Amino acid sequence: MAGRDREAGRRAVDGLVVRTGRKDDLPELVRIYNHYVTHSIITFDTQPVTVESRLQWFERFSDTGPHQLFVATTGDRVLGCASSSPYRTHPAFDQTVELGVYVDPDARAAGIGSALYRTLIATLRSQPVHVALAGIALPNDASVALHRKFGFTDVGTFDEYATKNGDYISSVWMQLRLPPSS
Repeated sequence: MAGRDREAGRRAVDGLVVRTGRKDDLPELVRIYNHYVTHSIITFDTQPVTVESRLQWFERFSDTGPHQLFVATTGDRVLGCASSSPYRTHPAFDQTVELGVYVDPDARAAGIGSALYRTLIATLRSQPVHVALAGIALPNDASVALHRKFGFTDVGTFDEYATKNGDYISSVWMQLRLPPSS
């Protein structure tokens, strides 16, 4: 099965590297994100973002601490990203993060989301994080399956709590408890 991930039965990406996100990744990250802004309901942004508008988002990540950004690349092509962000600003939520993952639409079903989450979750296990949350706009079977693969469990569904392009959106919320790695 050359070129395929034997476990998942999916095409693998040769030379895939997962690394910490850099500022010069922003144009490609914005391109990927804007695809989902304009062609799906998986992000609640209704207008495309710019590199300039994403700088503040980018600057909240660090090489250390619970708020991380990882990108998947092959050669000089960015294929996706996964991040852990503050869940809320209240101090009581300091050990809770919200995760997000976006994969280039031309590189879906190639194990990129799994590679990103494998790195992100392993990193979070060494940080002061007790719970990772994910809010997934429905329907999104691939994202729900990815989160279940990594041990996330359903917490509940927010039913028709947002609108985009005239449609009501529901989201399932999932969580993963992160005991420290041994």
